[in-house]
Amino acid sequence: MKRASAIPAVLLSLAALATAGCGYNQIQTMDEQVNQAKGQIQAQLQRRADLIPNLVETVRGVAKQESTVFTNIAEARSRLSGAVQSGDVGQMSEANQALTQGIGRLLAIVENYPELRSSESFRALQDQLEGTENRISVARQDYNSAVGDYNAYIRRFPYNLTARVFGQGTREYFEAEAGAEEAPKVEF
Repeated sequence: MKRASAIPAVLLSLAALATAGCGYNQIQTMDEQVNQAKGQIQAQLQRRADLIPNLVETVRGVAKQESTVFTNIAEARSRLSGAVQSGDVGQMSEANQALTQGIGRLLAIVENYPELRSSESFRALQDQLEGTENRISVARQDYNSAVGDYNAYIRRFPYNLTARVFGQGTREYFEAEAGAEEAPKVEF
């Protein structure tokens, strides 16, 4: 009778030993690192979206006739905020690109208004926006690095088996839109 009750304990011990070396905990740790990096992108994109209205209002005060640019930026900002809330990396990338194009047009307007460039509040906003752009770039690099490490790990044997059993698939990279390597064309 003692032997029959010892079998489940032995099986349980073997199962625990087998799962200890399967990489499950490492997969979970790496998945969480990807989630953290994604959260950083979302935070920086939200910071960018929050700075844009201040920048637009500062420029609008000087360049009232450029209302279509302001409308386009407001729409792009709204799409970026929605994409950040959705958490979808593809949507965030797309909305970020649209906002980047709008900001390019806005900065072209600034070139036509020297009194705006000399405004202390505009310069401070521009500095904050530049710092945010750098933070976004770093956050995207960190995210893509975490995704690369995670994806490579869950493709290796035997971790690929563990990942498959627990439904862990590859994660999407934060990629630039086609043509993002070129500066946006500003036309009026």
